[in-house]
Amino acid sequence: MAAHLSAGRVNFMALREAGRKELREFLDKCAGSKAIVWDEYLTGPFGLIAQYSLLKEHEVEKMFTLKAGRLPVADVKNIIFFVRPRLELMDIIAENVLSEDRIRCPQRDFHILFVPRRSLLCEQRLKDQGVLGSFIHREEYSLDLIPFDSDLLSMESESAFKECYLENDQTSLYHAAKGLMTLQALYGTIPQIFGKGECARHVANMMIRMKREFSGSQNPIFPVFDTLLLLDRNVDLISPLATQLTYEGLIDEIYGIQNTYVKLPPEKFAPKKQGEGGKDLPTEPKKLQLNSAEELYAEIRDKNFNAVGSVLSKRAKIISAAFEERHHAKTVGEIKQFVSQLPHMQAARSSLANHTSIAELIKDITTSEDFFDNLTVEQEFMSGIDTDKVNTFIEDCIAQKHPLIKILRLVCLQSVCNSGLKQKVLDYYKREILQTYGYEHILTLNNLEKAGLLKAQLCSRNNYPTIRKTLRLWMDDVNEQNPNDISYVYSGYAPLSVRLAQLLARPGWRSIEEVLKMLPGPHFEERQQLPTGLQKKRQHGENRVTLVFFLGGVTYAEIAALRFLSQMEDGGTEYVIATTKLINGTSWIKSLMEKLEPPPF
Repeated sequence: MAAHLSAGRVNFMALREAGRKELREFLDKCAGSKAIVWDEYLTGPFGLIAQYSLLKEHEVEKMFTLKAGRLPVADVKNIIFFVRPRLELMDIIAENVLSEDRIRCPQRDFHILFVPRRSLLCEQRLKDQGVLGSFIHREEYSLDLIPFDSDLLSMESESAFKECYLENDQTSLYHAAKGLMTLQALYGTIPQIFGKGECARHVANMMIRMKREFSGSQNPIFPVFDTLLLLDRNVDLISPLATQLTYEGLIDEIYGIQNTYVKLPPEKFAPKKQGEGGKDLPTEPKKLQLNSAEELYAEIRDKNFNAVGSVLSKRAKIISAAFEERHHAKTVGEIKQFVSQLPHMQAARSSLANHTSIAELIKDITTSEDFFDNLTVEQEFMSGIDTDKVNTFIEDCIAQKHPLIKILRLVCLQSVCNSGLKQKVLDYYKREILQTYGYEHILTLNNLEKAGLLKAQLCSRNNYPTIRKTLRLWMDDVNEQNPNDISYVYSGYAPLSVRLAQLLARPGWRSIEEVLKMLPGPHFEERQQLPTGLQKKRQHGENRVTLVFFLGGVTYAEIAALRFLSQMEDGGTEYVIATTKLINGTSWIKSLMEKLEPPPF
């Protein structure tokens, strides 16, 4: 089921197994039949750790979504709440517990599992509601880093960026440090730590302090990772704002990938039968899982979308040729061999059909005039054209009342590519947005300013052109079919975050010291002492392994760029990616939006 997790340089099956073990131990504490009441946000991440079959083995008979009111009827001894430590969820739990009919089921036990940490505030809220004493077990389950793929881990903490940059709340940074300590317990101490940004500095400090505190209890394990690179999201605000142009990036931009699953319009996936002319079309969205376990997806996900069509048509020819083989199978042995390959061939054919349908859906959007115009403006900003005046395309989009998030992404991109907007340009955009979309969005604009996405140019100097030239962030001659540089993921723009990782590996950050000072936050290097005998002796030709941790979110395009660097023959470094959340421009801006509710009268 999760064999793909062990396919990379680092075997993440061990991390998944550690999570499953902790879950089994908790379930076994609650003896007897069980029903789990889920905080809906947790079902996706938990699905990547444990399937329903594992829960069933430990007497979980029913599962419900946490809702206000009475709990659904269930003939079980234990009710377990799996929840994030949120005060509003405590009120719902209290209502559930208080409405439980003690006369009908007097023997029922309640338990609560906080994910990822217990919270005194939440327990106090349950106490105020008079239900804290009803819970026999009140424990925490540290779901810090969840393995999404053989080279990808995420904490799926949806509000990490907002907490760090708007609310000055470092809880998610503490969880990141804890997650890194778990990784080091399983895969050995990481000898070198590099970082850029305030949050990166905090995480490194917490890790070093935790290591000191647990100095006696470490297993002697040969380090799997050579280097850890901690990067703040606000060091590179451009990459999430720009439209991703890889296959996986576009699926996420258009349909949104949640915990490796995507929901797609069903019409394209209806089986075509002769003579039925569109009768009984499915109405439920088509749900597909996307990860490297699927051979075709692993091949095409990181390609620029313009290079996907040729791969699909080549694959179609190979599959139809394989099916033709059946006509040449004469002997019993040949027929037997063909039959044994049949399940694999049928899976390949079904996979090809799915991805051809997805590619058609995406192509309908990418060939539209609006998509092209939007992309042209983004690329002009990123290459430094007309970033200092009001953009006519943005004006037109506001006048036609295009979706607000689209407008905000473009305005923020212009601001970041110009190191802030001139005051009168900024005021003009804000006035237009508020008058068109409503004054309730004033809080959102304020949040974007606080996060540094939308700001006035304080000094007359715009640093972006210097950063762009020194780090080669804009490449005019991009080869989308057979790329030779990471800039193919945005058809011209090389993600700044990934360029920093690339330059760190070779020739090192000393070569870009001046540019690093222009980017927000400190840059630093730490070394962690390895016990004697655990120093790694690298074999000739063996690549280094670097863990790149994005604090505040990472896009699929940046992941694709790092995978591209891993596959370069002369690269010498393989990258594993960890993040607080997998994001795209829309989900990221949405997490910073705040609507001013109208007064109740």
